[in-house]
Amino acid sequence: MIIEQFEDKGLAHFSYAVMSEGEMAIIDPARNPQPYYEYAMLHDAWIVAVVETHPHADFVSSHWEISQTKEAPVYTSRLTGADYTHTPFDEGISFRVGELTLHAINTPGHSPDSICVLVLDNENKPQALFSGDTLFIGDVGRPDLREDSGHTTADRKSLARAMYHSTREKLLVLPDDVLVYPTHGAGSLCGKGISNALSSTMGAEKQTNAALQAMTEEAFVDYLLADQPFVPLYFPFAVELNKKGAPFYKESLGAIPHLAPDSELNKRTLIIDTRPAAAFRAKHLPNSINLHDGLKFETWLGAIVSPKENFYMITANKEARDLLIAKTAKIGYEKNVAGVLVKLPEVMAETSPELDVTRFKNNPEDYTIIDIRNRREVQEKPIFPGSLNLPLPELRQLIDEIPTDKPILVHCAGGYRSAIGSSIIAACIKNQPVYDLGEAIQTFS
Repeated sequence: MIIEQFEDKGLAHFSYAVMSEGEMAIIDPARNPQPYYEYAMLHDAWIVAVVETHPHADFVSSHWEISQTKEAPVYTSRLTGADYTHTPFDEGISFRVGELTLHAINTPGHSPDSICVLVLDNENKPQALFSGDTLFIGDVGRPDLREDSGHTTADRKSLARAMYHSTREKLLVLPDDVLVYPTHGAGSLCGKGISNALSSTMGAEKQTNAALQAMTEEAFVDYLLADQPFVPLYFPFAVELNKKGAPFYKESLGAIPHLAPDSELNKRTLIIDTRPAAAFRAKHLPNSINLHDGLKFETWLGAIVSPKENFYMITANKEARDLLIAKTAKIGYEKNVAGVLVKLPEVMAETSPELDVTRFKNNPEDYTIIDIRNRREVQEKPIFPGSLNLPLPELRQLIDEIPTDKPILVHCAGGYRSAIGSSIIAACIKNQPVYDLGEAIQTFS
């Protein structure tokens, strides 16, 4: 048995190849299928199956494309109501990969249609568990993402109760030496306390995973529902796209228009400027949003831009263009790109006002201070008394709550989010200067 883990750090996503006797199954693949093809070719393996543990909310999968390209069936629970051709994969159903048996375990909790995949060797001994979004290292999957999306919906409290029973009755009974391979790691929005470890064992999780410790069902439900992170706008969209099957990756990216710098842009279409914050402040198009490249670019894109919105993308160079288009496709937003420009058009370019940090330090009361950190961050570490907390994922919807009788200053915890937030506010509020405190926040906190 060979297990290969593929990691996408931006979305904290793990996918896997399982190989035996020249046959290979792919579990929860990322949007770009090419790494799996190359791995199979390198090991002279035949792709015989693709497994989807559930319709994912945080990334778009290439399961359907791999199935069509390699003529390999997609195995997923019948509860997904998948629109693509698939093989039902539920409790009691197994299939072979070389000398291995992959066995389905229905584990509702993160979603009603979640499954885990137990790998058995040729002596029928459990070896590994691909736990999807049910069991993470140090955590379990959040239960609040399927109230309004997917074929099978359920309220968060019902799913939290289901997670209690799935973990106790289906997973905790597994042998301690079974390896655990989740679909997400630290930083994923599908859980709230995920470890930065890449894998674990059932024995280690039984001892250290807070969600698996002895507690009543009611206590577990309260624990699981508390303090979950925000839900980006794209999550329900991704669930539906994964249920349908995403379009082929290269063809979909190839359809994005590449525009000349002098192209006339539709003034009603959103502009996402991905250049560094300093370059954006020096010169940018009116009403554009400065979402510059970073580890969580795709998450913030899907948090502030609706799946129904089209947008132009401005990049610093061709290398950045190709990278950011690929990141956009990870959440299925490549269809929303009205065009991408490598060079900023000179016409009507404007600059952002520069903050006098010393003046602000001496007279903070002269400014309306907008704290765009999430509410838990603010509760744990308040910075400026009297600031207005408008979390970045909600900012575009809460603009009208910002007073406009003073200059406006925007801050976050480190400077990345404040560049986004200040540009969003500046695009809407014109009668006051909007300042980005940026990395200078570190001298205050």
